[in-house]
Parts: sequence; structure tokens; C-alpha cells
Amino acid sequence: MSKALDGIRVLDLTTYEAGPSCTEMLGWLGAEVIKIEPPSGETSRREMSERPDMDSWFFILLNANKKSVTLNLKSERGRTMFEQLVAKTDVLVENLAPGSMDRLGLGYERLREINPRIIAASVKGFGSTGPYAKFKSFEPIAQAMGGAISVNGTADEPMRINAGLGDTGAGMHLAIGILAAIVQRQATGVGQRVEVAQQDAVMNLIRIRFRDTYMTGKATPRGSSVTGTAPSNLYRCRPFGPNDYVFITCNSAEMWRALVGVLGQPELADDPRFKDRASRGKHEKDIDALIEAWTEKRTKQEVMEALGTAGVPCGAVLDTAELLADESLAERGMMAPVEHPTRGRFIMPANPVLLSESPTEVTPAPLLGEHNDEVYSELLGLTPEDLRALKSQGAI
Repeated sequence: MSKALDGIRVLDLTTYEAGPSCTEMLGWLGAEVIKIEPPSGETSRREMSERPDMDSWFFILLNANKKSVTLNLKSERGRTMFEQLVAKTDVLVENLAPGSMDRLGLGYERLREINPRIIAASVKGFGSTGPYAKFKSFEPIAQAMGGAISVNGTADEPMRINAGLGDTGAGMHLAIGILAAIVQRQATGVGQRVEVAQQDAVMNLIRIRFRDTYMTGKATPRGSSVTGTAPSNLYRCRPFGPNDYVFITCNSAEMWRALVGVLGQPELADDPRFKDRASRGKHEKDIDALIEAWTEKRTKQEVMEALGTAGVPCGAVLDTAELLADESLAERGMMAPVEHPTRGRFIMPANPVLLSESPTEVTPAPLLGEHNDEVYSELLGLTPEDLRALKSQGAI
């Protein structure tokens, strides 16, 4: 079956998470993604591995459905080969340090000169303009500068969120931009630059939290509850392990009526203290105590089953081990079995975007330079003898 992005070739110059998450998504959607690495490999391959002889799980989880070639962009021959690849490519994605592409002589103007149809996409910490344009960034920095840390944690202490808002969040925004540029190129025939700043992506992901500032003129407060909505919080469950919680929220009178019915106190549906959303918000602590007295007698799965069946929005707090073993995720194809050449067989999270006419097949992350022969012979016409010479010269 054909894939949505069949015929789209992507050169991947990305490292760590923000860029690789974008190119992995493009690969899942069917693009040919050629990951270009220095002869020593991307930093995260081995430096982040618990075993010096194997690629790290970090690398493996972010580089499925790609090909790997080695190329020394700091050598004259390497840059020449890269430019030859650019001439035959649709999209170039990079998240190198600010100014790196220009220092290599491979800035956007040069890329466009080689290939007017090229879509040159990049993730930067703070964009290519402004006072912080030259500053480097990683996930926690993006969360700090984008506002996510300010709205997470306790009232006394902010906290970083252990989700890739700044990295994968920026990568997904970049993928959207790339897809839009591909569509526009069908009409114009020319490519363009696509840029996403991590700070900007995080701000977009916490967009709804700005509403509190609009209403009060003050910064949005921290906490796991949702401002102005009750109940909307985490509640403890048996056997009281670190993740034995459920999140329950009620946004309407119908949901509240269903909840108190399950709790065995249907009369509270008409209690004047809880008559509407505003009233329930004022009595948030009383509601939380009422609910937790009930949830503490049950497991999180029992709570979710009882409330979900009744139409009350709720979700058990599932940890990473539970998610990998979740049968429902496996049945839906959201956990995919992968056979890696050195790590063996394992289960990994799959593509969350489902297309009926372009199902995703998850393939393992490539070994370093695994596709040198294939890519360089097919695209550049190089022979095995050429490749051996290039390797001896340090170009690949």
C-alpha cells in the first residue's frame, strides 16, 4: 500500500529529540528519511547508552523509520557530496547550534541556490531573530522560557514537566509546517524556510493557561487542578503506590450528577453548594475530600471502570511500564513490536497519527552508516571502490 509521503525525500541533520521527533514522524508517514551523521555518529547514539557497544534507547526511540549515512560536513569532499544530495531532496531538517549551517557554508541562501524546491526546516531555542537568537536551548530551558514550568508544581515551587513539550512539541509543530510547505510548493513550484522556536511551541501548548491571566490580570497559579472547575484533580487509590491515582473532572451538571450517583450520594446533585460550576469551584476542597474518601477504597482501574461507564471523564495514572504492557494499546497498534539488530525484540510507542489509506509500519532505528552503500550508490552513483576511498579520506 502506498504511503502518504511516498516520493518525499528528507535529509535529516538533527540530533537529540526536537529534530529527530519531527523526522521520525515524517518517516512514519512514508517519507524517505536519510539521517546524516558524522563518522563518529550522533552524540546520543552511544554517549547516552548504558552499554558502550549498543545504541542508546534514547536514540532508538527517536530514529525509527530512517536510513543512516555517515558524512563529514567539515571536509571539502563531504560538503560537495552533501550539496549533491540537497539537489535531489525535498526537505532538509536541522536543529544544529545557532549559526552552524552558515558556518558550514550551507545556509538557506546556498541551499536554495542548489535546489529552489528545497524546504529548509529548523528548530531553534528562540528563533533566528531577537536577543536570544544565538542562545542554545534544551527541553528544560524551553519549558522555563515558554511558561510551562511556571504553571506546574506546587504553590511554593515550580517544577519541570517530564514530557517533551519543548522538544517533541517543537518537532511536531515543525512537521506541521513542513507538510504545509509541501502543499504550497505544489502550487508555487518553489520551497521555503520553515522555522519553529522551542519557546514558541511551549507557549502554544500551554495556550489555554493564559485565560487565567486575562480574567485576573495575574499570573496563572500552579497546581494539578483546573482553575474554576470542580472536581478536577488527582485522587488517591489503593494500594497507594506512587502512581495509584486517577484524574477526575466534571465540566457540566450532567457529569456531576453522574459522579455523585456512582458515589452513592445522588442527593448532592441538587445540593445548593454544588448547583453549578461556579458554586462547585468555591467548594473544591469539600468535593475533593468526598471523592477521595470513595477512591481510597478502590484501585485506579476499578475507579476508572465505574466512572467511565457512567459517563464521568476520568483517567488512571499509568506509568511507563504499565503503558508498555497495556493490551488495549497493543490492540490499537499504539505499541509496536520491533526487531532491532543489536537490542533484539522490544515494544515501542508507535505513530499516534492514524491514516486509513496509509498505515504506519514501524521499522527499527538504523545502525550507524547502515545505508551508506544504498544511498550513495543510488543517489550519487558511487561504487564500492569510491566508498572505500572516501572512508579512508575521512569523508564518510
